[in-house]
Amino acid sequence: MDTYSSSFGRLGIVSGFKLVTVFLLLVLCTVTMASSAWSQESPTPQSSQNTEGGTASSAGMQAAAAVSTILYFPFKAAFAIGGGIVGGLAYLFSGFSEQTAKSIWNTSLYGTYFITPDHLEGNRPIRFLGVADSNDALEPASAPEPVR
Repeated sequence: MDTYSSSFGRLGIVSGFKLVTVFLLLVLCTVTMASSAWSQESPTPQSSQNTEGGTASSAGMQAAAAVSTILYFPFKAAFAIGGGIVGGLAYLFSGFSEQTAKSIWNTSLYGTYFITPDHLEGNRPIRFLGVADSNDALEPASAPEPVR
């Protein structure tokens, strides 16, 4: 009985290490991805000051952005996953109202996922909550055609 319980205890520890390893690999992959892949903001034009020059200041800003992303991304990802689930439930419980679900999905799924040096310098806003597309906001709610 003791051998049985201790082997499962070790198995749980090994599984925990595997889970942590996979999580760290995912964080590393997300940090190295292009920041515009998940970001809602449009890219800003290149400023006159080139931050790609390899100076110590630009390296420090990129390191600070990477550390900020590592700290920020799990919260944003958890919020987005939760919003996706809650939006799906709202869709079901509202009688399949897509507008209800989209109001939750737009807020939770859109926004900034990766912190860049432009965010840290104040050139681009960090948007934890997403902003609805202007096309969706301008369209009135679809009403059925009147019977003639």
